[in-house]
Amino acid sequence: MIDPADRLHTVEEYYFSRKLKEVRGLAASGRPIINMGIGSPDLAPSEEVLRTLKEAITDRGAHQYQSYQGLPELRQAIADFYREKFGVSTDPEKEILPLMGSKEGIMHISMAFLNPGDEVLIPDPGYPTYQAVTRLVGANPRPYPLNEERGWFPDLEQLAREDLSHVKLMWVSYPHMPTGATVTLDQWQELVDFGRKHRILLVNDNPYSFVLGSDPKSILQAEGAGEGVLELNSLSKTFNMAGWRVGMVLGNAGLIQAVLKVKSNMDSGMFYGIQKGAVAALKSGRAWFENLDRIYGERREHMFRLASLLGCTYDPEAVGMFVWARLPEGAPGSEEFIDKLLYEKDIFVAPGTIFGSQGEGYIRFSLCVESEKIEEAILRFKQDK
Repeated sequence: MIDPADRLHTVEEYYFSRKLKEVRGLAASGRPIINMGIGSPDLAPSEEVLRTLKEAITDRGAHQYQSYQGLPELRQAIADFYREKFGVSTDPEKEILPLMGSKEGIMHISMAFLNPGDEVLIPDPGYPTYQAVTRLVGANPRPYPLNEERGWFPDLEQLAREDLSHVKLMWVSYPHMPTGATVTLDQWQELVDFGRKHRILLVNDNPYSFVLGSDPKSILQAEGAGEGVLELNSLSKTFNMAGWRVGMVLGNAGLIQAVLKVKSNMDSGMFYGIQKGAVAALKSGRAWFENLDRIYGERREHMFRLASLLGCTYDPEAVGMFVWARLPEGAPGSEEFIDKLLYEKDIFVAPGTIFGSQGEGYIRFSLCVESEKIEEAILRFKQDK
């Protein structure tokens, strides 16, 4: 047996990788499991996207290596999308880099800017990958607490009173995952000013703006964001293309060049047909977004009913494809609560604790479940009454 690298001792297998094995095992044994745990869109991309992919695979050169920077057409489509949706102007040649999913970007950004011993500000609760990748590159995660009372926005005044001399990078994600909280343009400005003052690279992870979000925003809208700020985005949630692995990072040309230096040593370019499909997706009209919100809005209403049956409370104004719910007073811990649901009701939801210590007392429902399945879950509780 060859010993694994020491860095593997700093992380564990991703929670959903482990837990879904258990859930699949229960389903394989005949249990009628309803999986509300993971945000993997169950809807299909548009017909135009699928048609474009099918036609592209016969194009000359479609099966050759592609540019590390992606097709010029794709970079231009990303620039047009950001200009139309956010009012943000970017140079598609120098300030945009397509990625094989935004999760890839988290690793590439960390490798490009972090040295062993650097500190990284990580939201708690927040996406677990930020902390795992930080440890894998030898840097030190430094969670900053978020809470419901402050609208899941960091206390920047408190952070400024702390020693930030070793902090190199700060992760934020608005609309926030897992809570669905949003921020104002003034709050974006506060974050950008905080990063500039303390010489911290600020990275916003922004894949949820167009799911039940009536007022999408980008951190790149803030004054001064063209210096020490990057934004990740993805087609996974907005266009039902999670398995296609299409993401992007936008920001200052120098920062993008540093990320490209890593990326160009990690892969050999995204498949041509997928890039062409991504271009078609980014050109989608208003009807696409309206239909997406109609479906998720209907599901969310059903999920609110389920959460209420469990005695949970939630923010009806939150955006994104999840319902973040506070457990009722006197309930067991988040993980005990979800295991009880799993083994007694055959319903799987995510415990808030997988997103950080501040997630204790909360659970997260995914809207990537048909309304009929949510109603079936509701019925399982009504039958006990």
